[in-house]
Amino acid sequence: MRAVVMHGPGDVRVEDVENPAIIEPTDAVIRVTATCVCGSDLWPYRGVEQQDGPARMGHEYIGVVEQVGAGVRYVGAGDLVVGSFVASDNTCEICRSGFQSRCVHQVMMGAIGTQAEYARIPLADGTLVKVPGDPTPEQARSLLAASDVLGTGWFGAVAADAGLGKSVAVVGDGAVGLLAVMAAERLGSERIIAMSRHPDRQALARRFGATDIVEERGAEGVARIRELTDGYGAHSTVEAVGTQESMTQAIGATRPGGHVGYVGVSHGVELDGLELFFATVSLLGGPAPVRRFLPELVDLIMSGRIDPGVVFDLALPLEEAAEGYRAMDERRATKALLTP
Repeated sequence: MRAVVMHGPGDVRVEDVENPAIIEPTDAVIRVTATCVCGSDLWPYRGVEQQDGPARMGHEYIGVVEQVGAGVRYVGAGDLVVGSFVASDNTCEICRSGFQSRCVHQVMMGAIGTQAEYARIPLADGTLVKVPGDPTPEQARSLLAASDVLGTGWFGAVAADAGLGKSVAVVGDGAVGLLAVMAAERLGSERIIAMSRHPDRQALARRFGATDIVEERGAEGVARIRELTDGYGAHSTVEAVGTQESMTQAIGATRPGGHVGYVGVSHGVELDGLELFFATVSLLGGPAPVRRFLPELVDLIMSGRIDPGVVFDLALPLEEAAEGYRAMDERRATKALLTP
């Protein structure tokens, strides 16, 4: 089969690799119908995150089940499914508490690689959610978003305690940040402040429910958010980038007693203990437990109540994956969809 392989910074190729097979009785093999490039894929692409030799890429996917192991009970051949970027059993104590992304048996799908024609899905019963009905092309895109960026943005908003009457600030205008805006709106937040300097992304943020746009960054950005919130800072802030600047800005923009949901993959982030002590905010984040939210998200998508798939502003065949990486790296695209 054909699959995306990164050989080093800036070097993405589509190559012939071995077809996946059932290894464990709890595995499934799916025919991938859509996958995509994630913002986190750009860390190794830019050389910020080191890798040892060629690596299969991708962790977001929807597809049709081709084969299941003897231990799989809840999905079968022919089912259209969507799954989290972290495979989980969905039965251990950590999963049952709502943190499936830290399952004691977790498998990171990025280690398997879903930017491919087929993929092995470990722990299929706990990871995959069947999609009812026959999705439209627009719904299929949205289901793909649910596999990571929608679920991650949703977790960011939930971790930040966004809700009725709250003011929410979102640091980061990539797909995750934009969909955190959508989540905050669905959760009933009163004021949603999107931090963005890009007109196309600002327009999408407003479409998703942003009431205000802040272009300033750093101390100026914090000051502007405080100005918009009567000097207090936001009740809830989503950090969706993963840099020192974005985390510092997120904490600074949050009022004492507020909450920060951090879902950007951290690189080089260090927190000063004394500053954090006096910030008096709650921090919750990490790899999003997408599986917790998938049934609700699938229902919202298939009933037409949300349309997160519009974050995909570039669609390419799998063979042109390298262009998808380039376009996102150069900010010519917010998120690139790949069709095997």
